[in-house]
Amino acid sequence: MTVRVGVIGVGYLGQHHARIFSEIDDAELIAVADIVKKRADVYAEKYRCESYTNYRGILHEVDALSIVTPTTTHYSIALDCIKAGKDILIEKPITMNVKEADKLINEAEKRDCIIQVGHLERYNPVVLAASEMIKKPLFIESERLSPFLGRGTDVDVTLDLMIHDIDIILAIMGQQSNPPLPPFTKGGRGGIINIKDIKAVGAKVLTDKIDAAKAWLEFENGCTALATVSRLSPEKQRRLKVFQKDSYISVDYQSSEIKRYFKTEEGISFDVTKPEKKEPLREELKDFINCVKERRKPTVSAVEGREALKIVLEISEIIKNGR
Repeated sequence: MTVRVGVIGVGYLGQHHARIFSEIDDAELIAVADIVKKRADVYAEKYRCESYTNYRGILHEVDALSIVTPTTTHYSIALDCIKAGKDILIEKPITMNVKEADKLINEAEKRDCIIQVGHLERYNPVVLAASEMIKKPLFIESERLSPFLGRGTDVDVTLDLMIHDIDIILAIMGQQSNPPLPPFTKGGRGGIINIKDIKAVGAKVLTDKIDAAKAWLEFENGCTALATVSRLSPEKQRRLKVFQKDSYISVDYQSSEIKRYFKTEEGISFDVTKPEKKEPLREELKDFINCVKERRKPTVSAVEGREALKIVLEISEIIKNGR
């Protein structure tokens, strides 16, 4: 079975969705849509597919779609796609608010449509390799710093960047049950991952949105997590650190390297793991196509996307209210 796919929005990231779909064996890129006609035409010609300025023209031609548009448009576009009976991949965050996410989940369930959310880091080889080393974390620290690029500033940096790390932290905590349980459910603060308390600080610096933030999450099982994000850094940094009994795992996304420090009879030793390099977006889109073909739940479904969104929005509110 070949999945006929379209891409809505071919800007900075959407053009790569189009490129990869045009290269995946089990996918056929049928069309791209963008409100900027010249941009849609360029990528339609490049990848030999149809060009549209109105995404609704694609709906009758495809089985599935990637929605790679500004966050403020996710809900309305996704709802149209679902009502047309199409499977969708929505770039993160899933929507602007939890109420919109819940509506999409309900509509998708009615029509047996798949929703996958583009939390790209779940497909990063270093994250996948590190997850196998993590056993009962005591403290998790993430750091995601970026230069000011002028894009993504329609939302707070918590929604733009921190949501990646909140999703990873929730996924790590969801694997701590024995046996591992699905990391998220529809109800409650963080689903079955019980968060005892959240503290956060941040600031608006170059935009009228939050540009830098720190959040402290305290889980019921005693683990704590600290997430730091900024879009004001002179250079890009992506790090994850996990402290657990007798070992400490340091993940550097930039160098695709994992250092594990552990206790021995002689003292402290360490080893280095460098997983095979893969393009996370390609792995994510391949998984999406397989989910469509096999009618299975994605690794990051709308439910997981909703839970990460819920926590991040709470963090943003804490910052804005100064508490």
